[in-house]
Amino acid sequence: METNKLKWCFKIKDGLRIIEPNERLAKSYLEQSKASLLRAKKNFADNDLFWTTITIYYAEYYAIYSFLQSIGIKCENHACSILAVNFLLGNEIIKTINEHKTKRIDAQYYMKIGKEKEIENMIVEAQQFIVYFDELTSNTSEKEIVKYREKLQQELKN
Repeated sequence: METNKLKWCFKIKDGLRIIEPNERLAKSYLEQSKASLLRAKKNFADNDLFWTTITIYYAEYYAIYSFLQSIGIKCENHACSILAVNFLLGNEIIKTINEHKTKRIDAQYYMKIGKEKEIENMIVEAQQFIVYFDELTSNTSEKEIVKYREKLQQELKN
């Protein structure tokens, strides 16, 4: 099932593409991730739970996209980007962003009140998530980049 979804992501317009790794763009997305987290904290301090929830998700998304850019993967489809990271790093790594994506959708379509503590916890989880991807992106060797790219290419051949 995962393989079929991954293959589909390589076939769609603006889906997954293997490109040259781009360290400069990876750093830019990581900075955007950190700036978005700061914006989420400000939104939370202003008691704007709606935008806090949305901004947390985007902060995390920019973090995973930073990783993808660093290994030479381009994708303009959020679900496919998350699927690729899941394939490369495992379910446990992307658990946070998947949970927060659901909460973002809930915030956008189902206005809820009394979620301050839950959203405060999301901010903490997002910080940990971003730190993980910051360290991963900063410390991934050329050999590991090749390994990630080969893993994706091999899966597409199967």
